[in-house]
Amino acid sequence: MKRIAVQITLMFFVISSIMGQTTKNNKRLDIGKSMKKHSYGIEGQQAPELQNFDWIDANGEDRSPIKLADYEGKFKVIYGFQSWCPGCHSQGLPALQKMTNALRDNSTVAFLAIQTVFEGKSANTKERMKEIQKQYELNIPFGHDEGNQESQFISSTMQDYRTGGTPWFIFIDQENRVIFNDYHINVDKAIEYLKTIQNE
Repeated sequence: MKRIAVQITLMFFVISSIMGQTTKNNKRLDIGKSMKKHSYGIEGQQAPELQNFDWIDANGEDRSPIKLADYEGKFKVIYGFQSWCPGCHSQGLPALQKMTNALRDNSTVAFLAIQTVFEGKSANTKERMKEIQKQYELNIPFGHDEGNQESQFISSTMQDYRTGGTPWFIFIDQENRVIFNDYHINVDKAIEYLKTIQNE
């Protein structure tokens, strides 16, 4: 019964995503792999603040919850994943690793990884998340978002950004507008774009 509820919820996310708004001037940020005309989730809208959940810092130590407001004036890249997600390991995490390495010297771009748990809570744990941070040598903050009673114990980030699963990339500009919200990403194009972002 729980699995059916999760599937229905995910179907709602996907339908909501397909009907989401486009970015300013109806142009998508051209870093996706697909040629689709629609945008996902809340692309083109203001980014909701992150809700409270567990975080570790770049060194794997527990820290206080992170807020988008902590990165005012910065461009934010959020990567959503689950520890047991095959696509996260074959595509998403290597793409994130490549981006963080390429942007290491650009202090205007902040990277965050969030384990957006919507199934398999016994496998997608905070401890496993810590192992992944080390495994991929990702020296960035990681959050563990398994939701709460209000979100029916499904990731609040998934619900707020209306994402369609994992792996998932969210790009938020310096004005806190979501300009990319998708699971298809061309990592080389993304790096090329991110390298154009400079301190204002």
